[in-house]
Amino acid sequence: MFLVGLLSTSRTFSTSVIACFPKLKSHSGAKKRWRAIASGKFKRAHANHSHLNVTKRPGRKNNLAQTAYSKTTQTATLKKLLPYA
Repeated sequence: MFLVGLLSTSRTFSTSVIACFPKLKSHSGAKKRWRAIASGKFKRAHANHSHLNVTKRPGRKNNLAQTAYSKTTQTATLKKLLPYA
């Protein structure tokens, strides 16, 4: 009798079947480098812009300062790597 009362008062925090699946983990490297934008694509910064700039011509530094966006094939991969972005 006492056991029946314990079983009936136990809570289940999951309200749907979908919530039982494990959460997906985001890729740490992609999380640090890419940001999602409203169009569904991702954006990132160029590398090699922060140091050793004396030997780089100004046009090259200006190009490295601009934002880079993901291409179609990259976007499909990044959606798997960053499922909640």
